[in-house]
Amino acid sequence: MVDILHRVGIKAPASEVYAALTTTGGLAGWWATDTRDMGDDVIAFRFGAGGFDMKVVELQPDRRVLWEVVEGPKEWIGTHVVWDLDRADDQTIILFKHEGWAEPVEFMHHCSTKWAVFLMSLKSLVETGTGAPDPHDVKIDNWN
Repeated sequence: MVDILHRVGIKAPASEVYAALTTTGGLAGWWATDTRDMGDDVIAFRFGAGGFDMKVVELQPDRRVLWEVVEGPKEWIGTHVVWDLDRADDQTIILFKHEGWAEPVEFMHHCSTKWAVFLMSLKSLVETGTGAPDPHDVKIDNWN
């Protein structure tokens, strides 16, 4: 198993970052404008190129968010997306992990870059009030 790992600091309280990761409006503000609460702790994210359904597995207010991918590309099914939050000086530090990939296929390289793009969108949303969610995100290749 292999993982995608990123670290980003956001100049805002952990509560603001946590809200952007746990509310439909927050998620739509930085990741996918088409974000829906499907009930039963499942959130649907729809993009021009497809989408993902995430089951919320764990929430620790201002500390941790954990999702399991229950629908989407076959490489994502059963993987976990983890957001660990900590404070350092005037920043909330996100240690991001998309864990459980079976192997480092080319699509994983694409997803790693896109996660970085969207983490910067999250940072922008929380710090300035404006993110760059799909379809307004930076396109990196024909996969989007």
